[in-house]
Amino acid sequence: MINIEKLTRKYGDFIAVDNVSFEISPGEIVGLLGHNGAGKTTIMKMMTGYLEPTAGTISIDGLSISNARRNIQKKIGYLPENCPVYPEMSILGYLDYCAALHGIAEQERPALIREAVERTALAEKATEPIATLSRGYRQRVGVAQAILHKPDILILDEPTNGLDPTQILQMRGLITELAKTATVIISTHILQEVQAVCDRVIIIKNGKVALDAHLDELRQSGSLLVSAGAEQDQALRLFSSLPQVAKAAATRESNFALELKNGTDSRETAAAVAKAVHEQNWPLYALHFETRTLETVFAEISG
Repeated sequence: MINIEKLTRKYGDFIAVDNVSFEISPGEIVGLLGHNGAGKTTIMKMMTGYLEPTAGTISIDGLSISNARRNIQKKIGYLPENCPVYPEMSILGYLDYCAALHGIAEQERPALIREAVERTALAEKATEPIATLSRGYRQRVGVAQAILHKPDILILDEPTNGLDPTQILQMRGLITELAKTATVIISTHILQEVQAVCDRVIIIKNGKVALDAHLDELRQSGSLLVSAGAEQDQALRLFSSLPQVAKAAATRESNFALELKNGTDSRETAAAVAKAVHEQNWPLYALHFETRTLETVFAEISG
């Protein structure tokens, strides 16, 4: 669906995006993460055709954005970070205007506008001027215009910005629903949002891809945490002697972290450790695998 190769964007001597490459398959929900100034928004602007790359290629459905920009833009729904709206317009008037810009026939607009308003929970404010809306409602108007033409690709820059907890839950549900028929790319500073809705995360650091992985892979860890009533030296000797264990370390009294060898079956290793502890007649207090959160991974990369 989306293929980015060696994408670079320079502003004078400053390199905002540096040789970035990745692919996104149809139906994926991908979180684009990074600190302020990492290059996330610049990448999104180039993907949508609003900003020319200095070097590299962007192709969508086999079309190059350099020579099929308008055709590609028809496939994309885009919510910029600072949602551009006309405050003097009503929500319905603004969405009708956006529909016209998308080239939607006049007779088809009412049904599409109604659906976008319903999906973003804007019905009760539909006739009010945008100037009177809260920041959260304006954000939802931006999402409504992005999904209005039922795009194949949805690019959302900070979609939950300004939303209250209830609205955030509604937005999560909407994004998950949209992913049934569209590819979704989300940039956000709220890591919990990525964990809640995304299949995959791409972390950008200093304009480069620092990590590209599925969330399931990130949550996996090679460390087995054991709490047993044993002398520390004896326990370390025993655990280090197990063929599945690459390294054993004491984290504190009676607690140990076992680093597993590559390709080791985690469940079989846990069973082997439990058996070894039992054969030594040591009390086994706890046995579980270390879990990593997205916050942990992000902190490791940022550090």
